[in-house]
Amino acid sequence: MSGDGDGKDPAGPAEGPARQPEPSGVDLARVALRAAKEQAKARGAAAQQKKQARRGGGLRSGARADGRDPLPLGAAINRLITERGWETPAAVGGVMGRWPQIVGDDLANHCVPLRYDEDPDERVLTVQCDSTAWATQLRLLAPQLVARLNADLGHGTVRMIKVLGPGGPARRYGPLRAPGSTGPGDTYG
Repeated sequence: MSGDGDGKDPAGPAEGPARQPEPSGVDLARVALRAAKEQAKARGAAAQQKKQARRGGGLRSGARADGRDPLPLGAAINRLITERGWETPAAVGGVMGRWPQIVGDDLANHCVPLRYDEDPDERVLTVQCDSTAWATQLRLLAPQLVARLNADLGHGTVRMIKVLGPGGPARRYGPLRAPGSTGPGDTYG
């Protein structure tokens, strides 16, 4: 027995939970290295996800068609026209290309469509004729022509046809000009 009277040996085993030794320098380095590797792995995964999102969500080309596949030119143009809302101007442009089939060869030989004002309040097709007689004829046919164009393009696409007469030759000012005359343009109109 020992002489201090408590019956415990100070060098003996400790009672209670076993304590782990505190990590030394090498162990701390291993823990720090493991944590750094995990953080780098997480950053790399985040960067990879961001890169895949930029490339279209990580989709890979395959046997099925997707939005990245090439389109025929006509389909690509139709898709662009639809996305941009250019249906009406494109349709009117088509009318200008098919003008002889719409109005007939006689009228198409003497009257040419110049422009289309697509303003919703206006919607005017401007046509120029090569003589005043054809301009008068077109003015008389304008209501039927508007109805035919709207049947082809859709209701309300063209509200009015503005008919212009011939432009006339350029005015020349010279020694043979009559005083008070506006030139050869005053016979047109």
